[in-house]
Parts: sequence; structure tokens; C-alpha cells
Amino acid sequence: MPSGLGLPAGGRAGEVGAMCNVAALSFGHRMLGEREIRGRRVLEVGARDVNGSLRGYLEALGPAEYLGVDIEPGPGVDLLCDAETLSERFGPGRFDVVVATEVLEHVRDWRRVVEGLKSVLVPDGVLLITTRSLGFPYHGFPHDFWRYELDDMRAIFVDFTVESLEPDPYSQGVFLRARKPADHRPADLSGVSLHSMVTGGRVRDPGQVRPEASLRLRLIGWAKRSGLLRLLPARWKVAAGRRLLR
Repeated sequence: MPSGLGLPAGGRAGEVGAMCNVAALSFGHRMLGEREIRGRRVLEVGARDVNGSLRGYLEALGPAEYLGVDIEPGPGVDLLCDAETLSERFGPGRFDVVVATEVLEHVRDWRRVVEGLKSVLVPDGVLLITTRSLGFPYHGFPHDFWRYELDDMRAIFVDFTVESLEPDPYSQGVFLRARKPADHRPADLSGVSLHSMVTGGRVRDPGQVRPEASLRLRLIGWAKRSGLLRLLPARWKVAAGRRLLR
């Protein structure tokens, strides 16, 4: 994972690597088999292997192409690419399968990222996502912006066929497998709000969630674990609220 408190390359708050827990890996194994992968073109977004990845399993199934993208180089990364620029980088209908594990909570402009994930899929393509829901603690790598509930995923993917949507059985998270309809018409996501880890409430406009506030929360969390919380400005601790200080 990145060191320091600076923004990722280019100053964007993009994806910084796959962080699959056992349940997320199990979901990927159940949802993606040889039928979906063999001879197909697979894109993994947030592919840097931090502490677990589906890549080894999926590559063993014989895809025609497997491309891992991330904003930082590292294990599993074939190409540097910000998640917000997927559509511009690859164009529409480029991949048969798109995988994004433990990524969406870390991207600031989640709408643009989701729209990109949808766009680069071919009609009838499969999208697999795992991400965190409300109650999961703040984990900035370097940012942690959002929490997604089951109903949020239904609203975000109302224009896809949701084939599986389930909670993480061991922690606070949601897992999704969805298919792009042959006659896909992109949904308007402007009315969807998500729980912000920065503000502590639901936010509709990602522009209201500032990266520097996310970094401040990360620093507060580090200070709490290190026993140095008393050294930070009081206004920071007040702004962070009880969700980090309890």
C-alpha cells in the first residue's frame, strides 16, 4: 500500500490495489468460472495485489486476455490507469468481464468510475464488484470515501441485470455480480446518494467530499492507534466526530 499521506499519482483519489478478504475471494470463485472466463477478455480495476487477488485463479481459467490496471505499479498491474478514465482509455465494449474488488470505497468520483466500468463491458458482459458497507472501519489507502448498502447497489445497477447481490457474511460489505443487457441504456445516477466516511452522512455530490479531509481522517486514525491523538488540533478531532474517536 502507498506510504506517506500524499495523493496518488496525478493528484487523483483513484484505486490503489485489490484487498480481498476470504469472503470476497470465495465470492469471485463462485461467480466466475471457466464458462465466463475461457477465451474472454478480462479487465481487473484496482489490480495491485495488496493482500489477496483473484488474478491467479482467473488466469488459470484461460482468458484470451487479462489486463490489470491501477494508479500505482506493483504486483498484478499491467498498465497504469486511473479508474475515472476507463472509458477514455479503452472505449466502449472492450472487455467481456470486468472485476473490481475492494475498490469503489476508495474512489472519490464513484459515479464516473461506475459509468466507466459499465461502458467498457460488451453487451452481455459480466461485472463483479466487492466493496465495503456501513459499519466497516475507516481504512485510507490513502483515501476511504464511501460505504455502499445493498439498496445502493440496486439503485446504481438498475440498468444492469443483477444476478447476485449479497452481504459479506463475515464483515460489513456487499458483493455484486451483474450482467450488461444487450440493449443497455445507461441509468441516470445523479440522484443516488452514498454514505460518506468524510462527512459522516449521505452525500449526493462527490465534489463535496474533499480528499484533504479524507487524509486528515487517516492521520487521526493513525494518531489514535499510536497514542498520539492529544497532539493533533482539537478542531480536527471535533470534525472527525465520534465515528473515529470512540
